[in-house]
Amino acid sequence: MSVKHPIVAITGSSGAGTTSVTRTFETIFRREGVRAAIVEGDSFHRFDRAEMKKAMAEAEANGKPHFSHFGTDANLFAELENLFRHYAETGTGQARKYLHDEREAAPYQQPPGTFTPWEPLPESELLFYEGLHGGVKTDEHDVARYPDLLIGVVPVINLEWIQKIHRDKATRGYSTEAVTDVILRRMHEYVHYICPQFTRTHINFQRVPVVDTSDPFIARTIPTPDESLVVIRFADPKGIDFPYLLSMLHDSWMSRANTLVVPGGKMDLAMQLIFTPMILRLMERRRQAMVA
Repeated sequence: MSVKHPIVAITGSSGAGTTSVTRTFETIFRREGVRAAIVEGDSFHRFDRAEMKKAMAEAEANGKPHFSHFGTDANLFAELENLFRHYAETGTGQARKYLHDEREAAPYQQPPGTFTPWEPLPESELLFYEGLHGGVKTDEHDVARYPDLLIGVVPVINLEWIQKIHRDKATRGYSTEAVTDVILRRMHEYVHYICPQFTRTHINFQRVPVVDTSDPFIARTIPTPDESLVVIRFADPKGIDFPYLLSMLHDSWMSRANTLVVPGGKMDLAMQLIFTPMILRLMERRRQAMVA
């Protein structure tokens, strides 16, 4: 953690909805005039798209059917940890981009599924990470120790699968069967690398549908925000103004002393109300430290 060079990290599985949370933070940064260096977790995958297909085939041939983007073998945990540590110490670091599709690849004149070269981060007041491993910890690496604000986005599992299936079919042209195979292959590393992160987060957002999602593999639509509740868990509720949040978020309630439940349609507003003062406090601490 760093006073002069704070780090905010959003962590969640593929299909969890971390991209939507990132848009909320971008709105806060823009409105409050915060210069944030934004880093995508996909840029710390070890292999590009073609290399990953080859690595997966080799892993299966060698009796490792659970090889996936969730685990240590397919990621650069050392480089991610080094970025967080270096940024916390100096406010600088190296990052790159993973080009998911033609639109992202066009400015770089590279094929989709490849990485851009490593480059220095732009001048910034805060590092913002969004991806799979913002709170990962292994025997060799501890990324989770560095974020000043670590946020988990973790829908209930059936909803997460529904969102992933619909996204991958719509944006990547996959079949339901292909996405199902990916989910099954990743399950072992999901349990060992993704789930444990949510015990290290400062705040978790878990969307819970209130419609039937019993079989996520046949669901024709994603439950809408109004068909959901959002469970917000604070690891340390000290300093959280729950009466204010309850008054501002109509139809919300407390389910535990550290847990707020809000209607799904108010998730963005809840994030704005919760995170804006937190970001402003980080910036004020930074300002005071820089002039000290």
